[in-house]
Amino acid sequence: MNLILVAPSDIVTSHAAPSSLSDAQPLDVRITDQRRLRHLHEVHRASVGDGFNMGVLNGDMGRGTLTALNSTEARFELTLDTPPPPALPLHLILALPRPRMLARTLENITALGVKQVTLLNTRRVEKSYWQSPELAREKIDQHLWLGLEQTRDTCWPDIQLEPLFKPFVEDRLPALLEGKQGLIAHPHTERECPRGLSLSQPTVLAIGPEGGFIPYEVEQLTAAGLAPVHIGPRILRVETAVVALLSRLY
Repeated sequence: MNLILVAPSDIVTSHAAPSSLSDAQPLDVRITDQRRLRHLHEVHRASVGDGFNMGVLNGDMGRGTLTALNSTEARFELTLDTPPPPALPLHLILALPRPRMLARTLENITALGVKQVTLLNTRRVEKSYWQSPELAREKIDQHLWLGLEQTRDTCWPDIQLEPLFKPFVEDRLPALLEGKQGLIAHPHTERECPRGLSLSQPTVLAIGPEGGFIPYEVEQLTAAGLAPVHIGPRILRVETAVVALLSRLY
C-alpha cells in the first residue's frame, strides 16, 4: 500500500468534514479489516509512532501517525493537507476483457487516473464473461481500491456495465461524446493516435476485445463520432493496449 485508503466508516471522530483542508485537527481513524492489518504487520512491519501516507475515500490526503496496533485493529491520527492528483479527462469504453485480465486491467486503469469506464459487450466478447464472479460489485470494488492504494489517489472511478452494444452506441454514446474528442483504437487504419493531449482536452476512447472490433462495430462507433487511430503494427493484449494508449494520450 503506497497509500492507506480510509473509508468514511473508518473515521471514529473528526473535527471537520473528511475532505476539508482548512481544519488542522486530526481525524481518529480505526482500521479493522484483515487485509490492511496484515499489510501493516507483514509488509510495513509497523510500530506505534510510525507515519504513513493516508487519504479519505473521495476526499483529501495527508499523513497519519499510528497510535495503536494489534491483531484486531490499527488506530491512526490523520491530518489532511493535500488534494488528490488530477483525474484524466477520459471516458474509457472497454470491451469486456476475459475475467482474469479484467482484474489487472481495472487496477491499471484506476492507477492511471481514469474515472469513467464503460465495460461494453461486443461480438468477440464471450457470453460467459458476463456471468463471471469478477463482475460482482464487491470484486470490482476490490480492484478499484487496490488501484487507488497503488497510485496514491482517493477519487473513486465510476464503472458502468453495458451488455448490449447497439442500444449503447445509438442511445447513450452520443451524449457521452458531447464536447469531447472521440477515438477508437483500431490497428487497421491510417491515422496515428494523438500524443500528449492537454488535461483540458476531454476524450472518449474505445478499446476492443482480444481480436479487435468486427467491421460492423467499427462502422457503428465511427458513425457515432469516434475516429479510428492506431499505435503501430503490433497487436497487443488488452491490458497492455490500455496502458500504452493512455500513456501516449496523456
